[in-house]
Parts: sequence; C-alpha cells; structure tokens
Amino acid sequence: MPAASAQKSKRPFWMHQLVEYIFGGVLVAQGLQSPAPLLPAMAGALVMINASIVRGPFSAFRLVGRAVHRKLDLVVMGIVLAFAVQPWTPVDAAARMVMIGVTGALAFVWWQSSFVEKTKSRAAVSTDGGRGVEIGRLAGRAVGDGINAAKRLKRP
Repeated sequence: MPAASAQKSKRPFWMHQLVEYIFGGVLVAQGLQSPAPLLPAMAGALVMINASIVRGPFSAFRLVGRAVHRKLDLVVMGIVLAFAVQPWTPVDAAARMVMIGVTGALAFVWWQSSFVEKTKSRAAVSTDGGRGVEIGRLAGRAVGDGINAAKRLKRP
C-alpha cells in the first residue's frame, strides 16, 4: 500500500493531542485517589506536559515539532510503564493497572495518529503582525462572512 493512502487513514493530530490531555488528567486523578499518589500524578503531569509542548492546535508552548513529539511519545510511554512496574516506590495496584492501561491506549493512539505538519497555503493570512493579529483577521473575516450570509438569507 502506498505511503500516501496509508497516511490518509490516520487520525488528525488534534485528536491525538486531545487524547493525551485526557489521559494525563486520568493519571493525575488516579494519583489523587491513590494512597501513594506520587508516581501516577507524575506520569499524568508528564503526559500533559508532552502534549502541551508540541506545535499543534491545543498547544500551550509550541516548543517542538511533531516529528520530535512522535519520538517523545515513545519515551513518555516508556517512563509511564516503568513507573507502573518499578518495585522501589509504592504504587497502589489499581494505579498500576490504570498506568498500564493508559500506556496501552496511548500506544494505540500513537500508532493511529498522523504526525504530518500542515503547511500554510500562500492564500493564508500573513503573520507579519504576530499570531494575535492573524487570529484577529481570521475572526473579522468569519464575522464578515456570517453577516454576508445573513444578508443573502433575508433577500426574497
């Protein structure tokens, strides 16, 4: 099967990033409910930090590209799994199972995700004024398009 058709079947990156935030929250919540909260909470924080530093739609910091994030995902999954099976620090049995399950789910999401970064088309808004100016222009255009659509609907 050609690489292009295999890539089309992958899930968009925004889904991947959203799932990482959700699973990170699950791990933090599991840590808060556990008698030994350190490792599950650290694992959840690590997953959420990893999701927040990649250049993507739900990013907080945009420090690394998606190709680097793809490799970081494997490292994070390995750390979460190591936290779950390590014998030195006490971890509740339920927390261990959640950590192992989340690692498996993250591996499946990783396998099904597209890490291709989208390139901006030439018709895209210029970012000369920064990201805020671009967002403002896009919002203005959206409002203008909505007003024009409403005017067209009122015509007999």
